[in-house]
Amino acid sequence: MTILFAAGVWAITFWNESSGVAMTKHGWIALGLGTFFSLTIGCGLMALMFFSSRSGHDEVADPFRKREPPAK
Repeated sequence: MTILFAAGVWAITFWNESSGVAMTKHGWIALGLGTFFSLTIGCGLMALMFFSSRSGHDEVADPFRKREPPAK
């Protein structure tokens, strides 16, 4: 909890100290592309994890899962 509070104080202080800095057109383009690709990769990985879980591949790969006895 202390680390979270310290990080928040640091972020607010840094934000206030850098408020007068202007960002160029290239900076805005880099910020936009970085945000877009981060969200794209994050959403893509979450979708892959969801579909993998739904398709049953996760149960096959789990070596610690208790196996049900075969049906007779």
